[in-house]
Amino acid sequence: MTDNRPGRNLRLSFAPIRIPPPFTMPRSASSHVSSQTVDEEDEEDDNIISQQAGYITPTSPTAARRLHSARTSELDLRRRMPSKRHSYDEHSSLLASGDGNMRSYTAPNTGRPRFSRRSSQGSLGMPKNHSRASSWGFHLANALGSGRKFTENGMGESKASIFMDERVWYDQFTSTDWVHDSIADAFRVRDLRARKDLRGRIFAWFDGAQGWILVAIIGCITACVAFFVNISETSIFDYKDGHCKEGWYFSKRKCCYGLNHCPSWESWGERMSITGIERMWIDFIAYVFFVVFFAVGACFLTLITKTEIPSAFSLSTLDENLGADKQKHRGESDDMSQKVSLSPTGPEVVDEKPGTMVYYPAAGSGVAEVKVILSGFVVHGYLGLRTLVVKTFALILSVASGLSIGKEGPYVHIATCVGNIACRLFSKYNHNDGKRREILSASAASGVGVAFGAPISGVLFSLEEVSYYFPPKTLFRTFFCCIVAALSLKFLNPYGTGKIVIFEVRYVTDWRSFEMFVFILLGILGGALGALFIKACRLWARTFRRIPSIKRWPVLEVVLVALVTGLASFWNRYTKLAVTELLFELASPCKDNTSGLCPQHGSEILGIVGYLCVAFVIKSILTVITFGIKVPAGIYVPSMVVGGLMGRIVGHLVQYLVFLHPDHPVFGSCPKGGDLEGCITPGVYALVAAGATMCGVTRLSVTLAVILFELTGSLDHVLPFSLSVLVAKWTADALEPLSIYDLLTDMNSYPLLDNKIRPIFTSDLGDITPKVRSHRVIDISNSPLVSAQALRRKLEYLHDAGEIDGGLPVIRHDILVGLIPAPDLQFALDNLEDEEQSLCLMATNVTWHGNVEEEEEREPDPTDFTPYIDPAPVALDIHSPMDLVFQCFVKLGLRYICVLRDGQYAGLVHKKAFVKYVKELEEAGSTDPS
Repeated sequence: MTDNRPGRNLRLSFAPIRIPPPFTMPRSASSHVSSQTVDEEDEEDDNIISQQAGYITPTSPTAARRLHSARTSELDLRRRMPSKRHSYDEHSSLLASGDGNMRSYTAPNTGRPRFSRRSSQGSLGMPKNHSRASSWGFHLANALGSGRKFTENGMGESKASIFMDERVWYDQFTSTDWVHDSIADAFRVRDLRARKDLRGRIFAWFDGAQGWILVAIIGCITACVAFFVNISETSIFDYKDGHCKEGWYFSKRKCCYGLNHCPSWESWGERMSITGIERMWIDFIAYVFFVVFFAVGACFLTLITKTEIPSAFSLSTLDENLGADKQKHRGESDDMSQKVSLSPTGPEVVDEKPGTMVYYPAAGSGVAEVKVILSGFVVHGYLGLRTLVVKTFALILSVASGLSIGKEGPYVHIATCVGNIACRLFSKYNHNDGKRREILSASAASGVGVAFGAPISGVLFSLEEVSYYFPPKTLFRTFFCCIVAALSLKFLNPYGTGKIVIFEVRYVTDWRSFEMFVFILLGILGGALGALFIKACRLWARTFRRIPSIKRWPVLEVVLVALVTGLASFWNRYTKLAVTELLFELASPCKDNTSGLCPQHGSEILGIVGYLCVAFVIKSILTVITFGIKVPAGIYVPSMVVGGLMGRIVGHLVQYLVFLHPDHPVFGSCPKGGDLEGCITPGVYALVAAGATMCGVTRLSVTLAVILFELTGSLDHVLPFSLSVLVAKWTADALEPLSIYDLLTDMNSYPLLDNKIRPIFTSDLGDITPKVRSHRVIDISNSPLVSAQALRRKLEYLHDAGEIDGGLPVIRHDILVGLIPAPDLQFALDNLEDEEQSLCLMATNVTWHGNVEEEEEREPDPTDFTPYIDPAPVALDIHSPMDLVFQCFVKLGLRYICVLRDGQYAGLVHKKAFVKYVKELEEAGSTDPS
C-alpha cells in the first residue's frame, strides 16, 4: 500500500549506531507493563525488559521508519487547540479537551496534586472502554522485535506527523518555536498546493488572500475604534470647563463653531452661581473634581483586568511600573559552573513559598509588552477581548481627565488586540503562532497610523520598534493595513476637518543657514531632556511608588496625581489644554495662531518666554509623576509637548536676539523690517525640539522624522527634523543607554533577545552549557520504555525551575536521538489513564511490523510518545563560537539548542539562559557600540 499523506517523504540523516545481537522475543510483552517501574536515577539497573532489548539501527546514514496511521496523527487534533466557543484568559493553558472541557493552567509550585491526571479520551476523542492491551502488546513486540522493516520514506512520515498535527498549543509565558511553526506552515501549504483540480486551486487562492482580507478588516476596525475614542474623549474633556446648552454630548468646538464669545457654552460658574463665591473658584473646584473623577474612573476600569501569576516565572510586572523590584535570579550551581541560569533552581534548593506577581494588562501604553510578544513571548489574555474593551473605555476617561498622558501609545496596544482577535477568523493564523505575529506586526503599525494620521510612519514604526521578524511580504501587507486604516479614518472624519492627522501645520518660509546651529542645539537639548526624563521617572518610581500604601492601593496614587494635576494645571492656559491642542498651538506659525504666543513687538517676547517657562516646568513634573500610574497612558505626545515648550522658548529667544541685533552679519539674510516672524518662526523650533525630545525618550529615529514630515507636509524642513533627531539620539544614548521601553523590558526580565544589539563575546558555547543531569534527560540506552512516573518527575523539575517551555533530550548511549518539548510531554502524560503503572514508548527510530490495514484500524495508544518527539533537534558543537549561537537564537528564533561534544550529547542551552548571559554582557559594557 502506498502512503500518499503529505510530509511522508522527508528524509533525515542519523549517524550509524552499533547493532547489538538479536534476542529472543518474549511471548507476551504486556506482562511486563505492570511489573516494571523505572526510577529516574536508576533506569539502567531496574528495568528487566531493558536487559534483553536490542535495537535495530540503519546500516546506512539514512534511517527510515513508518508510523502506523491509526495513531494520534490521524485524529482531529484541532480539538486540542483553543476553540472559538470558549474564552481563555491568563490562567488558561489552552490544552483544551476535545469535549469542550478546559483544563486550567497550573503554574509551577502552586501546590496542585502531583498525580491527579485527566482521562485520555477527553482530549483525544478515544472510546472510553477501548482495549489498550492488544495495541500496547503489538507496539512493544514490534519495538523490541528483531524482524522490523524500514520503508523508503519512514522518517519523513515521522517528521510530517510532528510538524503537521502532533502539537499542543503554546502555554502561558513560553517562547514561540519559530522553526516549528515555519515548517508546519510549509507542510500545510504543500498539502494545499498538491490539489490540482478547480476546487483545490480556489482553496489555494483563498488561502493566499486570507492575509490581505485579515489586515483589511484589522485596518477598518482599528480606525473605527480610534474614531470612537477621539470623538468621545473630546466631548468628555471639555466637561471640566462647562457644558453645551444645545446638547450635552457636544464638545466646545462643535458647540461654538470657532466663535470666541459663545452664548451656547455655559461654564460651571455660570451654571451654579453661588452668592459670595466668585465664578472663577467655582470653575476651579469643578475642574479639579472632574480631573479626579475621570482619572479614578479610568483607574477602576483598569483594575478590572487585574491578573495574578506565581513569581516563579522570573517576571516583575507586565506594565509600566518602574518601581517594581527587578527579579533576582537564583543560580543553579549543579547545572551551570560559570553562569547562572535565568530560571530559579529546582525544588531541592527552593524552600520558600513563591509570591504572587500582580499586573494589569490595560495599564500604561503596552508598547513594550507588544514588542516582547511580537518577539515570540506568549502572554495569554494580554491581547484578548477583555483587555481591548476595558482599555478602550478607560483610555477615553484617562485622556479626558487632563492628565499629562497621550492616547497614541495605547493605540498600538489596542490595534494589536484587534489583530489578535481577528486572527481567530482563519485557522491559518489562529493555529500558527509564527504566522499570527506577522499579522500582529501589521496591526501595531495601523495603531500608529491612526494615532498620528501618518500611515507611512506606522510602517516604519513596526519595522523599527516593535517587530522582531519583518520579511518583505509582511512589509507590503503592513503598508496595505495602514493605508486601509487611514482611508477608513478619512471617511469617518473624527476631527471634523477632513484631515486624518492629529494636527496639521504649514510653514511658508524656509529656514536659513545660521538656524542649522540652533537646530543642532535643540537636538542636544531634546536628547538630554529625554534621557533625564527616563532617569527622573525611574527615581520617582523607586522612591514614591515603593511606599507601602501606594504600592498596595494603586487608586491612591491615581487620586494624588490627578489632584496635583488639577490644582497645578488650572491657572496656566498651556497646562490646561489637551496635549494634542497644546502641541498644535506650539508648532503653529503666527498667522494661524491666536493663542497669545505671537508677540506684536519685541518687548513682549520676554513675557511670553516667562509664561512658557512656567508651563514647561509644570508639564515636565506632571509628565514624570504620571508615567506608570494604573491608567491607560501614552508617552509619545506628552514628551513632544515638553520638548515643544522648550523649543518654543528657544525660538522666541532667538527671535529676541534678532530683534536686538538686526544688523549683525549673522542675520544678514533676514529681511529688514516687517513682522518678527519674517526671519524666525518659533513654531518650527517647537516642532524640531518636540521630535528631539520624543527621540530621547523612545529612541525612534527614522519613524519620528517621517512623523514630523507628515504632520507638516513641508519638504523644506525635512533636513532640520532629521538632523535634530539624529543628534538627539546620539546625545540620549550617551547619557542613558536604554530607552523607556528598553528599560521596562530589562526591569521586567522579559526574555527578549534584542536583534539590534550585537554583543562582543569572549567565550564559546561550552562556557554557558549546563552539566548533564539525569533529571534533565531521558536515557533510552537499555529500553525505549520509560516509566510515566519518572517522566512526570522530570517534567516537574523543569516546571519548578521555571522552564515550562523547556525540553527533555532523548539520548541513547550518550547519542542525541530526539527531544520532547515540556508542553508536549505534559499533554501526553495528562492523557494517560493509569500513570502509576504505565510505561511510555520513547523510541524515535522504530517501525511497526504486520499488516498495514490492521494497523490503520487499531486505536491509538496514549502510552506511545513517539509522535511528540522531535527526531532532529537543532544541535551545535560545544566549541561553537557564541556569535553563531547568537545568530541561531536571533535569526531562527529557537527555544533551545542542544550541545554536542564529539557527537555525544553534552547539554542543552535554553533561550532564557542565553538572554540572561547577554544581559550580563550588556551590563558589563561588552556590546558593539555600532
